[in-house]
Amino acid sequence: MGHAWIDGKPATIDAATTEAAKVLAASRFPVVAGLGTDIAGARAAIALAQRLGAAVDHMNADAVFNDLDVLREAGMMVTTPTEARARGDTLLLVGTGLVSAWPELPQRLCTSRTAPDAGGAVRRIFWLCPGAGDERVLGADAEATAIGHDPGDLPVVLAALRTRIAGRPVGRTPLPATSIDALAADLQTARFGVAVWSAAELDALTIEMLCGMVKDLNARTRFTGLPLAAGDNAAGILQACGWLTGFPMRTAFGRSRPDHDPWRFDARRLVASGEADCVVWISAYRAATPEWTRDIPMIALTAPGARWRRPVRVQIEVGRPGVDHDAVEYLAATGALAPAMAAKPSEAASVARVISGIAAVLSAGAQPC
Repeated sequence: MGHAWIDGKPATIDAATTEAAKVLAASRFPVVAGLGTDIAGARAAIALAQRLGAAVDHMNADAVFNDLDVLREAGMMVTTPTEARARGDTLLLVGTGLVSAWPELPQRLCTSRTAPDAGGAVRRIFWLCPGAGDERVLGADAEATAIGHDPGDLPVVLAALRTRIAGRPVGRTPLPATSIDALAADLQTARFGVAVWSAAELDALTIEMLCGMVKDLNARTRFTGLPLAAGDNAAGILQACGWLTGFPMRTAFGRSRPDHDPWRFDARRLVASGEADCVVWISAYRAATPEWTRDIPMIALTAPGARWRRPVRVQIEVGRPGVDHDAVEYLAATGALAPAMAAKPSEAASVARVISGIAAVLSAGAQPC
């Protein structure tokens, strides 16, 4: 079943579950944070939050909202990884962190040619401000042309590139005007171009600029975007929150209906301000711990190896989705939810199983969907 601790002292899973329920029952406004779990764990966690009148937030929500804010305010044109791989004859890789966001990117996307049924065209790859040496991670099968190297130059370079695509003049930029003009011309000659970025590395304004450029390019050719999802199943949790509550993460249940506010229900702000008086921290994919330093009663469901500055109130080690137990999660290769089957399942309890145990100890209320 795994290991558990109460105030740093070893305990049985049943004792830890009972203690967690007692802590939550005494809380006035808990927050379910981290949320690094599979879809079953997310459904159980959201149902628990609804029962407790708690807020829910994901550890990578900032990256999620960098994309989501642009989608809600300005719109964006996007495609799937499979379509990008098959038809994208021109790839524009933007900024850093792409391979970190999708380790299989070199093999899955940056192949030398498009699919045979898409013409088998030679694929051109440009990497805008990748950081020193990043373009070499693509391997021998694909070669990227780096345009600039300093990621700090990206917003200015991107603005200049969009300006030149529109045929308007630009002033001085960190890159030679010839480099920007050449890239603008190459993008405009794409038959099916794809801009790829990681919202964990770009701010919302830069993403909005990029998506605006994609829209501009469609006046002459076909161009689209491929945002890479943040880790810890952030995209999967976003979808689960959507169908269960009608809103993204950073939603609370203190009223008779779900209440969404990206600022009010940011877990870090709730803890720092003292508004939250208890935290359920979930990190099943890795032994991540929260950034805040304020002391607050915490129930932590984490992968083995989590290290804490001081013992948390209750800690229960849980299994890793797709490794210790079968799961459904967001799959970067397809851009959709998919099964993740454990090759060698273990006896470690899943997040959903532990939360169901906590819910069983609490007073009668909504059960996980």
